[in-house]
Amino acid sequence: MTTPDYEIENAAAARGFLRIAGVDEVGRGPLAGPVVAAAVVLNPSDIPDGLNDSKKLTAKRRAALEAALREKAEIAIAEASVAEIDEHNILRASHLAMERAVAALDPPPDYLLIDGNMIPRGLTIPARAVVKGDAHSVSIAAASIVAKNWRDQLMVDLAQQHPGYGWETNAGYPSKQHKDALQNLGVTPHHRRSFKPVHNILYQE
Repeated sequence: MTTPDYEIENAAAARGFLRIAGVDEVGRGPLAGPVVAAAVVLNPSDIPDGLNDSKKLTAKRRAALEAALREKAEIAIAEASVAEIDEHNILRASHLAMERAVAALDPPPDYLLIDGNMIPRGLTIPARAVVKGDAHSVSIAAASIVAKNWRDQLMVDLAQQHPGYGWETNAGYPSKQHKDALQNLGVTPHHRRSFKPVHNILYQE
């Protein structure tokens, strides 16, 4: 099992890039809630131990790593709303969130490592797309941890306003409880109307 390292960042640094940000998004698959992106600039001489793909870490470990990142790294977090997801599409909305996260870093980075196989079109900074980036780059892994923690907490908060959908545990993903609740309780303002299971319930015969 490979763990992410700083090799991609070192290669960029060797080309003269000094402020390298890892960028990742969380929340493409859920039926509810915004998509969240984070951009993280690590300090190469003080990288927290144990950074990994957020999906491979326990919630407790993610929280501890985020606390370390907040002390040692520069972090920006941004969202694209459910309305934006429905207006554009989930891919474009996730790219908007990434663009916003990068724009929120101050001072701006001079190089970006983007998780995935596409570079968002609104980015003007030199960038490289890294497929399965959170398994290869510690900067992208750091961004995945921060974005996932933020989004999970957001869904816990929304679950208190809209109980019954299980968002505190399923984070808006289409679990059985969530899909059953959609049938029984209906669609909330936080549901993505462009996603088929939600759309089908709104437009049932």
